[in-house]
Amino acid sequence: MANLSEISAKFRGLTLDNVGSWPILPRMTLWAGVVVACAALGYFAVWSSQMAELDSLREHETSLKEQYRVKLQQSINLEELRRQKEQVNQYVLTLEKQLPSKAEMDALLSDINQAGIGRGLQFELFRPGQVNLRDYYAELPISVKVTGRYHDLGAFASDIANLPRIVTLNNLNIQSGKDLTLSLDATAKTFRYFDEDEMATQRRARDAAKAGKK
Repeated sequence: MANLSEISAKFRGLTLDNVGSWPILPRMTLWAGVVVACAALGYFAVWSSQMAELDSLREHETSLKEQYRVKLQQSINLEELRRQKEQVNQYVLTLEKQLPSKAEMDALLSDINQAGIGRGLQFELFRPGQVNLRDYYAELPISVKVTGRYHDLGAFASDIANLPRIVTLNNLNIQSGKDLTLSLDATAKTFRYFDEDEMATQRRARDAAKAGKK
């Protein structure tokens, strides 16, 4: 208690007018308080914003390092990616060659008809439907109904699948008929690519649709 009384006695009667004559303990306490106050003021006034900026720069640095890593990996695989792109382009060209042009559609319809006649089938219905325009190609459905023997119908379906142009048989419905014959009711679908005018029309339609969504 004596020590506490002596320490408290050194702080009695002190004024800021005679700081230089204060005892050493009050002076050190005052200077420590000034240092702490200056540090707190500096932190809130300057250092806090600088530390936040430093954190932001560190995050940006991490992001740049990740971007660098990804681009480095891409550059390492650049030749392989180019090779794969060329393969994809060749595959697309191959598929495009299997799509008839607008001028070739009549010949393809004739090929489908001849595929049935060549197998001894009798056409009860062969009616091209409305052309459906997709984003990059046109789809033509053809309602087909043929009658014949089981094996001839199977051979007809195989011939359709082996046509040089893409033709698919959809919604197949087979019913038995007289004299061991079968009736095949189906929708044959063939596809063609757009000509330049149709491509331009579709491009304008897509651009208009995008503009309408904005």
